[in-house]
This record gives sequence, C-alpha cells and structure tokens, in this order.
Amino acid sequence: MSDLPRKAVTRTAKLAALPLSFAGRATWGLGKRIGGRSAELVARELQQRTAEQLFKVLGELKGGAMKMGQALSVFESALPEEVAGPYRAALTKLQEAAPPMPTRTVHAVLEERLGAEWRELFLEFEDKPAAAASIGQVHRAVWHDGREVAVKVQYPGAGEALLSDLAQLSRFARLLGPLVPGMDIKPLITEMRERVSEELDYALEAEAQRIHAEEFADDPDVVVPAVVHQSDQILVTEWMDGVPLSEVIADGTEEQRDRAGQLLARFLFSGPARTGLLHADPHPGNFRLLPGADEDGGPEGWRLGVLDFGTVDRLPGGLPETIGTCLRMAVAGEAETVYELLRAEGFVKESVALAPDAVLEYLLPIIEPAEVEAFGFTRGWMRTQAARIADPRSPAHQLGKQLNLPPSYLLIHRVTLSTIGVLCQLNATVRLRDELAAWLPGFEPPTP
Repeated sequence: MSDLPRKAVTRTAKLAALPLSFAGRATWGLGKRIGGRSAELVARELQQRTAEQLFKVLGELKGGAMKMGQALSVFESALPEEVAGPYRAALTKLQEAAPPMPTRTVHAVLEERLGAEWRELFLEFEDKPAAAASIGQVHRAVWHDGREVAVKVQYPGAGEALLSDLAQLSRFARLLGPLVPGMDIKPLITEMRERVSEELDYALEAEAQRIHAEEFADDPDVVVPAVVHQSDQILVTEWMDGVPLSEVIADGTEEQRDRAGQLLARFLFSGPARTGLLHADPHPGNFRLLPGADEDGGPEGWRLGVLDFGTVDRLPGGLPETIGTCLRMAVAGEAETVYELLRAEGFVKESVALAPDAVLEYLLPIIEPAEVEAFGFTRGWMRTQAARIADPRSPAHQLGKQLNLPPSYLLIHRVTLSTIGVLCQLNATVRLRDELAAWLPGFEPPTP
C-alpha cells in the first residue's frame, strides 16, 4: 500500500480486524493447550504471532497506528529473546521507514504550501523519500543557497488519521498488553491523543528544533540540524548524515554501542536543563551516530545527531528537582524519605497506605543504574524487571496497581522508560551517575 489510507471506513476496518485476529489466536492457543503443549510455550507462540500481524498492520496504516507501533517498539527488549528475535527486524523497519506517498501527492502538497514555483526554492529535489514516519515523510534536497536539506512533508489527512487510529487502538488496548509486560497501554494512547495537535503543528516543531539547534550549536557531543524554512505541513532543515541508531543496535561495535548509550543519556538529562524542553520521542529512528573529526577515529569523538522535535515536554525549570532528590535518597536507601516525597507529589494517594521498603524495591529499574559508576543495560536485565512487574502474583505487580502517576510526570515517565528500553537494545554500558550529577536537579547533595 503506497498511499495513506485516510478514509475512516478503510482504517477502521483494518484496525477492527486486529482484535478478531487476536481472538482467533487465543482460540488456537487454547486448542494447543488441550492438545498437551505447555501453557508457557503456547503463550510465547501466541505472543509472537500476534506481534507479527500487529506490526504489519501498523506499518501499513502509518498515522496514529504506526506512532503506537514506534512507541511499543522501544520496549522490545522486555520480551523473551525467543519471542523478540524473530520479529526484531520488523520493529527496526517500523522505526526507520513506512510505505511512501505517491510522488504526485508529494508535489501537490509542496505546490499548495510553497507555491506554484516551489521547484525554484531547490537546486535539487529527490522524489523518492529518504525516510517515512508516522505523520510525514522526508525528502533529500539541495536548498537554493546550496545547503543540503531534509524536506519533511506531512501526509494529507494525517490529523484525521491520527485521531481515528488512536481512538480505535484505545478500544482494544488491553489486548496489546502482553506485547509489553508490565506496561499499561491505555494511558500511553490517551497521552498520544492529547498531543496530536502539537505534533501536527510544524511551527511548534520548528520552534523547538531552533531552540535546541542554537543551544547545541557548538556542543562537542550533540548535533541538532538547523531549521531552514517552515510553512504549514512543510518543514525544511539542514541534512544530517550518520549511522541510524537502529543500525548501531543491529550491527554496532561495543565501542559504538557504549558511546551512543552515553550520549543518549547525556542528551536526555542535559536537554531540559539547557533548553527547558524534553525531547519526548526517543525511538531509535530519531537518532544518528556521527563519526568524530579526530584523526584516530576513536569513539570518544563520535557525536549524537538528534532529529524530530514534534513531541516535546515544556519544562522551564528543567526536570523537577523532586526526581533528583528522590533518586538520591533511594540510592542512599532512605525508604521513608522517598515514600514521603512521592506522597507529597501525588504518586501515592492520601487514601492509600504502602510499605516504604516495598516502594523502594519497586523502583529498582530506576535505582540500580544510578547506584554504580557504570551500569550495563542489557535485554536480560530489562526482561527480568518487566517480568517482576508484570507477574500478577508478584508483590511488585500488586504494589504498582496502587501507585498513581500525576499528569505532569506522565511524559517524563514515558521518556525515561523508553530511553532505558533503547539503552537495553544497545546493550550499552553507561556512566549514568555522571549525567545525573551534572544535569539532574536535586541528585547531588545540597551545598552546606
């Protein structure tokens, strides 16, 4: 399918078919169990078949469906290896590409938004897209002043498609749960729906990218392409080469993985402190690893290229100091203090009473990487943590159901978990404490 299926009936039919397919697979699984196969083996086979169809449909639909697929794909490292392995390539494809718009549609949008003489703005324009994502696709071109640029063209009807897809997906969010153990899918979809208008507004995206490009202009570690031109449904930025993070995940050396992971963590925590904005779409398709300029080509010279500022969280004071203080107290084992801070911020409702030590144990996935000088993020570690929280019989699962996530922390929480997911995909060893100490308010003890 090469065009964005915008008609509600077409998109709804495709998405509505998914729960029926899931139900059919569940019946198939029941039959297998009656036939004598172990429940665990059948569950994993069922999970694999479900995922294969889900990502096939999401990739075809683009819009909100593909956006959801990208958000889920960073949690691939939480799945059992024998389940995740067969369709990891499909997830990587979702992160990097989607079926393109027909050339005639692209030209029509450019003529409508840039004028009938739009070709005069470019010395060259490649009709074949260099990349395609959830609400738009990118074409490589040469601007009239000679600069190589990326031209981001929004799909016609993208807003309608996003809302339609997410409304449909929210109706069967529960069925997607097994794909990401320990994660509640419905709030993720709700949050995406609330941010549709922002992501469709290329003026807001251009503003966020300009702020980052200016702040990181001379940074030795992070590169953000400058904005060249913006109009409704069109965004032109400087072109950036580099190795997509998905390729580093698939084939990168240990040095590349560790460097990419360190820079990703640095950008996550330094961005809000330096710009007042949190880049809130940390899937691998939005990052590049750029070779350094040093003569020996060592990994310490490589830089992280950052793309797509369509979704940001506005944090004028940087990340909340409560996060840093809680993390510092948690590392010190101060369970009572952490508990009281979480209660004050609304993570624990007044009507709920929890054991502080149990809350501290629940927070292990966030605490452990901050306890040591360098932490090795692995898929195995991620799977262990996900299974601990997902198992209905575990104390962690029961406690998690009683915790609350205040709206102001929702996006921060998702970005943090997504970044941890990518670090585990990278299998990177990261000096996270260094980044927390440098950029996270409250993590370092107050000066006497």
